[in-house]
Amino acid sequence: MVIFGQKFYLLIVIDMGLIGGAVGGGIKALGTVFGKIAQRKAMKNIKKSIQQEQAENQAWYDKNYNEDATQRADAQAILTKTADMIRQRNQQAAGSAAVMGGTEESVAATKAANAAAMSDAASQIAIAGQERKDSIDSTYRARKQDINAQLRDLEQKKADNISSAIQGVADAAGNIASSMPW
Repeated sequence: MVIFGQKFYLLIVIDMGLIGGAVGGGIKALGTVFGKIAQRKAMKNIKKSIQQEQAENQAWYDKNYNEDATQRADAQAILTKTADMIRQRNQQAAGSAAVMGGTEESVAATKAANAAAMSDAASQIAIAGQERKDSIDSTYRARKQDINAQLRDLEQKKADNISSAIQGVADAAGNIASSMPW
């Protein structure tokens, strides 16, 4: 303070480095916070996408795993062909028996063999259906593990970003505090 006559003048010396350091530290803190907010929004979108993938995987599994193997088009084609073949064999056996004088026992034996063929076809369809279910289950589990790993990684990144944001604000606050003349 300088006194000239009866008036008092207060000379204020402003340290521009002090103000610059404080402003720079504040800008850094704000940048860190806004950057982390933007990252958080992006991660929310990624998480939503992963959850959609998870729902689609579950729907795919439910649809395919619970499908009746005998109702599939390929199985129906096999059963129809087998039934047609059996019907033709039974007609031939009955015709041969009528023309040649065969016994009813030979016709019955042919019908029994044909019934066994139909049973075998149905068994093969059931076996193929179970193998298909096993494959669907395996694919579903692999996808589910991948999706869960993506969700775990996302949660870890969120935790890392929170820690990074806190550290960035703390560093900026420390820079501001260190530039103060106390």
